[in-house]
Amino acid sequence: MSAVVEQPPVPSTEPTEQRAGLGALLRSELHRFRSRRFIQVVLVVGLLGWIAATVIALTQYGTPSADALARAEQQAEQDIAMNEEFREECLADPGEIPEGMDPDDVCGPPMTRADIDLSWYLDRPPFDFAEAAPAGAFGFAALAAVLAGLIGATWIGAEWSSRNLVALLFWIPQRMRVMTAKIVVLAGACLLLGVVAQAGWLAMSGILRAAAGTGEALPPNLWSDLLQTQGRAVLLTVIAGLLAFGLTNLVRNTGAALGIGFVYIVIVESAVRALQPTWQPWLLSNNAVALVEQGGSTLYIYDYDQQDATGFVEPIEYYLGHLQSGIMLAIVTAVIVAIGAVLFARRDIH
Repeated sequence: MSAVVEQPPVPSTEPTEQRAGLGALLRSELHRFRSRRFIQVVLVVGLLGWIAATVIALTQYGTPSADALARAEQQAEQDIAMNEEFREECLADPGEIPEGMDPDDVCGPPMTRADIDLSWYLDRPPFDFAEAAPAGAFGFAALAAVLAGLIGATWIGAEWSSRNLVALLFWIPQRMRVMTAKIVVLAGACLLLGVVAQAGWLAMSGILRAAAGTGEALPPNLWSDLLQTQGRAVLLTVIAGLLAFGLTNLVRNTGAALGIGFVYIVIVESAVRALQPTWQPWLLSNNAVALVEQGGSTLYIYDYDQQDATGFVEPIEYYLGHLQSGIMLAIVTAVIVAIGAVLFARRDIH
C-alpha cells in the first residue's frame, strides 16, 4: 500500500481582474472631481464675480426722493407734449404716403404716459424685481452655461492630457462603465451648478429689493413663470457641460475643444446668418436662447433672395419654442457624447 502525497495547487501567475461596482467608481470619480484644482478655481471666480456684480448693482439703484420723482414726472410730461407737437406737424404734412397706408400709419400713434418708464429720468431708479426677474434669470443661465462648459471640457481633457484614463483602466477595465461614471458625476455637478446659479440670482435680487426696491406688490403669476424659466436654465447648464465634455472627449484636448467651440460660435454661426439665413433655426445659440427665454424666441429671417421689385425684403417670422429647442440641443449633445463614448471603448489608448 503506497501513500499518495497531494501537492498544493500552484498559484496562477496571471493578473487578477479587479472588479469594482458602479457605486465605488462613482464615489471615486466624485472625489476626483472635487479635487480638480481648475474646477475649484472656476467656482471661486464665479463666487467672486457674483459678489462684485451685487456690489456694482447696489450702486446703480436707489430710492428716489419725492422731489426727484416730481422732476421726473415733469420731464415725462414735457416729452409727451413735444412728441405730440412733432406728430401734429407730421399729420399736417406727411409727405408722400406709400400705397395702402394713411397719415396715422406714417406718423405713428400718440405717446401716452403708459409708454414712458419713469426710471429713464432718474439717476438711480428703484429696483423693479418684476421687470428684471426674467432677464436676470437668463443672464445667470448664460454665465452658468459658460462655467459648465469650461468644467465639462477640463474634466475629461485633463484626464487625457495626464493619461490618468490609462491608469484608471488598470483598476476598472470596463471602459463604458468608466465613461458612464464620469458622465453621471458631471451631469450631477452641472445640475447643482445650475441650481446654485439661479439661487444666486434670487439672492442678488433679494438684496437689491431690500436696499432699493419699488415696494410694489408682485404680479400673481410672476413666481410661476420665473421658476419655469429657471428650470429651463438649469437644463441648459447641464446640456452645456455635457456638450463640452463630449466634444473634448472626441478630440482628447481641452484647448482644441474650446477652440472648436469658439470658431463655431463666432465664425460658423455668423457665416450661416449672413449666407444661409434660413438655417438659423438650427443654430445652437438660437436654440439655447429659445430654451431659456420666457415664451420662446421668434426669429426674423431676412432672405435677400426674396426681394420685391423695390428691393424690400419682408422678414420671415420663425417661432422657436421650448420643446423644439430642448429636443434639438438634447439630440446634438447625446450624439456627440455617444460618439465619444463609443470611440473611447473601441480605440487604442496609449
